[in-house]
Amino acid sequence: MLDLHLYSPQIMEANRSKFESILKVRPDDIDMNNHVHSSKYIDYVLAARYEQMELNYKMPMQEFIKHGYGWVIKNTFIEFKRPLLLGDEMKIITWIDEMHKDGVKVCYDIVKLSTNKSCSSGYFNYTMVSLTTGRAELIPDWIKERYSI
Repeated sequence: MLDLHLYSPQIMEANRSKFESILKVRPDDIDMNNHVHSSKYIDYVLAARYEQMELNYKMPMQEFIKHGYGWVIKNTFIEFKRPLLLGDEMKIITWIDEMHKDGVKVCYDIVKLSTNKSCSSGYFNYTMVSLTTGRAELIPDWIKERYSI
């Protein structure tokens, strides 16, 4: 179990377990330049995290909602390296890089399966919020424990 008192007041060290999800580029992902639109990369990571919350952390989004919590993106950074095209399959690899008192930094890499080369990498800073107030909430110990695998 992670204990906030053992770490700096702002950042807790995370375990950095990496998880993978596979997605395929759909026709509605393509922009006028005939490759995946930049905004879709955010969708890909969110879809992967949603799946990984349930399969890997054993805590689906519905459980957060049941307890009155949600996650919002505080900020994100995306580095585009190679384009993804219609029909490409990709592996989205994500990991918790840092755990803060009220949020997490999730890093990711999107790899094209046919070439095994990175197409995009970056990170998301998520803040846990109360669904009642919309304000940031401290991450309870029982959630930190479930996300420390």
